[in-house]
Amino acid sequence: MNSKELEEKIIQNYQGEEKIIQNYQGEEKMMILVFAQWCINHDLDPEEIYLKAYPDQSKNISLQEALELTVPKEEAGDVPDETLLGVLSLFGNDDLAFIVMEEIKKMKKDS
Repeated sequence: MNSKELEEKIIQNYQGEEKIIQNYQGEEKMMILVFAQWCINHDLDPEEIYLKAYPDQSKNISLQEALELTVPKEEAGDVPDETLLGVLSLFGNDDLAFIVMEEIKKMKKDS
């Protein structure tokens, strides 16, 4: 393999890695939107719930962006608890999933 071929291969690998990163970031934003809409649907403050899970983090810009995309609960479709927990687990947000489970338990106890 000459230097030109090697350079092309490196560029292709880099572009492939960039595409993977962009896909992951897009999916992560969707996960945040699902979380935010679930909170809205249950009259919970997404930022407050997030801070319970991650108290050392300042405002989450991705969460703030997702909040702009949420709709009132009257207009929203249902976000099943299991769906949210599965999505959070998929992205390794175990601390947030734990707080969400606590909120689910509170809601079931109150109803």
